[in-house]
Amino acid sequence: MNTISIPKNRFKSLLLLLALLFYATGSHADGIAALHAFIADTHTAQADFSQTVLNKEGKIKQQSTGTMIFSRPGKFRWTYDTPFKQIIVGDGKRIYLYDIDLEQVTVKHYDTALGSSPAALLAGDNAIEKFYTLTDTGTRDGLSWLTAVPKDHDSAFKQIQMGFDRNTLTEMKILDNFGLTTVLKLSRLQRNPKLPPDTFKFVPPAGVDVLSDSK
Repeated sequence: MNTISIPKNRFKSLLLLLALLFYATGSHADGIAALHAFIADTHTAQADFSQTVLNKEGKIKQQSTGTMIFSRPGKFRWTYDTPFKQIIVGDGKRIYLYDIDLEQVTVKHYDTALGSSPAALLAGDNAIEKFYTLTDTGTRDGLSWLTAVPKDHDSAFKQIQMGFDRNTLTEMKILDNFGLTTVLKLSRLQRNPKLPPDTFKFVPPAGVDVLSDSK
């Protein structure tokens, strides 16, 4: 297998989405209270998702679907089924992105990949307000909404909006600094399912190229 340097920011948007999922859902009308309740009560979760990326004019640039699974703190498995097959696995020490069509695996050490970015919330230290300014933003489209603005001025995004339906997070909207909006919708969300012990284990398949940030 070949080992070469990872392009910078390869994981930025993907890790951001994963990070947010560790801190979203709840049964309170108050979104901030729902967030804190989730941190205290949810240890594992799994769901189906659809993801749509919109440009500045609101036109669709990309659509994808898949499944997500996580276990706090810091373990996740995010699988894209369409339009291209990709698997992203975080085992608490490293993060693997496997592009099946390209036969390529990108590997990042956990701390290096997350750094001081908002994705550092994946570490599960529960200090969400250390990284975000949170605001309840009322009800629209039948959902209760929360807005999270990163305190890091060098962040790649402006804000995240989270929409809740009763006990469940159903939608997130991520606005980045390039004018793009990523809309993530979850369905069939299960809280605290029992997961097989190898759920977050990943071994690069034989013969694929491995891109690593270190030897």
